[in-house]
Amino acid sequence: MHATEFERIGRRLFAEHLVGGNFGNLSVREGEGFFIKRTGVYLDLLHEPVFVPPEGPVPPDASSEYRVHREVYKKTPHQAIVHAHPPAAIAASLVLDRIVPEDSEGLMFCPVIPVVDGAPGSDEVARTVSDGLTGGRLVIARGHGTFAAGKTLDEAYLLTSLAEHSCRVLLYKNGFCQLCP
Repeated sequence: MHATEFERIGRRLFAEHLVGGNFGNLSVREGEGFFIKRTGVYLDLLHEPVFVPPEGPVPPDASSEYRVHREVYKKTPHQAIVHAHPPAAIAASLVLDRIVPEDSEGLMFCPVIPVVDGAPGSDEVARTVSDGLTGGRLVIARGHGTFAAGKTLDEAYLLTSLAEHSCRVLLYKNGFCQLCP
């Protein structure tokens, strides 16, 4: 079941250019642990995810971002996580400490998107992302990408898409403002 769900969401992420290559990952909580994408696997291809327990050793083929997913599941009730690399959201995270959407959907569903620090795959990013998702459903790791969490992969995917849409609107607005007299 998880393999086809991962593939379906992965195809949507690729179709919207929210991930490229084998970047990004997905996970779904199950029991005390969670299933996560295998490292190096393209999200839009069918593959069996890897089970990661809440503590102890991690299978070597688990995504390198397993630390973030593990911390989020320890600290929150979220059931699914999507980590993507949307280009406008990443660009915005390089110049802003928080994203304040101005479009109607962004204002309605995520009026402030926190930007957190930490190197990819590190304990620091696991801590800062999980802290951000304790009180919310969406954060951007500076220069790295979005982490969206929810009850389902679909919910997390929609938040990922929303972040990119809101950041593109801000980018277009600021570009148009330069054209104004």
